[in-house]
Amino acid sequence: MTKLVQLAAGTALATAMAVPAMAETWDMPMAYAASNFHSEVGANFGACVTEGTGGELEIVTHPSGSLFSGNEIKRAVQTGQANIGERLISAHQNENPLYGVDSIPFLVSSFDEHEKLWEVAGPKVAEVLEEDNLHYLYSVPWPPQGLYFRDPVESVEDMKGVKFRSYSTATARLAELTGMLPVQIEAAEISQAFATGVADSMISSGSTGYDRKVWEHLNHFYVVDAWLPRNVVFVNKDAWDGLDDATKAVLNDCAATAKTEGLQRSKDYTDFTLDGLREGGMTVEPASDTLMGQLKEIGATMTDEWLETAGEDGKAIVDAYKAAN
Repeated sequence: MTKLVQLAAGTALATAMAVPAMAETWDMPMAYAASNFHSEVGANFGACVTEGTGGELEIVTHPSGSLFSGNEIKRAVQTGQANIGERLISAHQNENPLYGVDSIPFLVSSFDEHEKLWEVAGPKVAEVLEEDNLHYLYSVPWPPQGLYFRDPVESVEDMKGVKFRSYSTATARLAELTGMLPVQIEAAEISQAFATGVADSMISSGSTGYDRKVWEHLNHFYVVDAWLPRNVVFVNKDAWDGLDDATKAVLNDCAATAKTEGLQRSKDYTDFTLDGLREGGMTVEPASDTLMGQLKEIGATMTDEWLETAGEDGKAIVDAYKAAN
């Protein structure tokens, strides 16, 4: 009888060893439409991980805020409700000023400048994310931010009292300093907000306006190149620590590919989407010299305010960036 038990136990152990580890699925919430280039890059990243791990780790993206709304994504990944997610990191500047380093007005106004800033700032942002139980994987910049309005704007005086879509500390402060009225609106709610008159303006890239067909409600886009915010993809730190080295290597390799792809697509998408706004019937043009001068004065005020709240780490980032350029 003992021999039979031993034989059965040995057979069960051999069988268990022969069965591959259970495949795991990670749901990846994303705030923007499936057609947005960030979402497409994220889907490609997920497919890369799934293929690279032989299906042992499958990453499934959920765009348009369909799993968690934009303002819920970071918290959901921090707490393990989702293992991975993508978020516009400057939306969390109220939690830590360093999250808003990519939204300092007019510190950088081009892709090349922004990438140089991120070389300095990225590692610091990753450290802050670690403190929030998040592991940084990769990030992709948006095209330069411009101003959308229903009516023509020639100076800051024309902006007073206008309802302005806000999505971060920086955008809310911009509204305050220009006399506009900030209204918190997530990306998935933009079309409805403009259609119902909840908002009449916003600062965003041509990409967002094109994706949401804002020409149906707004008439003017002013090229000001105020800043280039980034979407960051991060993993719950406990989930990351639970991965074996081979799986981590696949994630890192796929993240590097996604970063490169995303940057190029953001560059390519800039002119395409501005042309799309024109084709939709919007007037797309540079802001007037008067407006640009006023906005840069406001940008200088916001820069000083950010440096004051960001402390030594923030000053070190800005000083290092300026010294390298």
